[in-house]
Amino acid sequence: PLLQPGSGKSKWQLARHAYLGGFLARVNFGLYRKAKVDPVKRSEGRDWPAEADTMIGLKRLDHLQACITDVLANGVPGDLIETGVWRGGSAIFMCAVLEAYGEPGRLVWVADSFAGLPKPDGRYQQDRGDAHWRFHSVLAIPLEVVKANFGRYGLLTERVRFLEGWFKDTLPAAPIEHLAIMRLDGDMYSSTIDVLENLYPRLSPGGYAIID
Repeated sequence: PLLQPGSGKSKWQLARHAYLGGFLARVNFGLYRKAKVDPVKRSEGRDWPAEADTMIGLKRLDHLQACITDVLANGVPGDLIETGVWRGGSAIFMCAVLEAYGEPGRLVWVADSFAGLPKPDGRYQQDRGDAHWRFHSVLAIPLEVVKANFGRYGLLTERVRFLEGWFKDTLPAAPIEHLAIMRLDGDMYSSTIDVLENLYPRLSPGGYAIID
């Protein structure tokens, strides 16, 4: 597991780790702590796995699948989107469920900066002190890597549309008409609000807004 917020370390220890991790990443090394994996935390998505395509855990994947199958069964119109994708695993899973149910018409939108998280910009006091931006070496997964992960599952198709950049810049003009599923995993308050303000009006009745 990776050292992360909520690991019991002080802000200074986390900041020091983030700085060292960023330095080592520039020379193609990584900084990790050796720890026994807690199966309960892993199933609930409460840790950052060092090697995985998603960190949301099996319970949240099961929940996501239930939401997708429900909108398919009830004919809720619209595409699917994940905002904040890390290595792409949840969005890949969305594509896999649609393929498994033979649903050809819906798109899966993949929205992320692909450059980590921004520093709090002062718009919302709820983001004051947020430290996710310090974990650039862990959270900044380049677009090419995410596309390659889709490709490993044979799911990098015309169905998948990528929106690269900060949500406040990419979502207002995103060519999305209707959504059946919107999964928000932007970590910060501002990121969540930016998505809700721009996309919630496009959510079809009977659809799902999942806020992680």
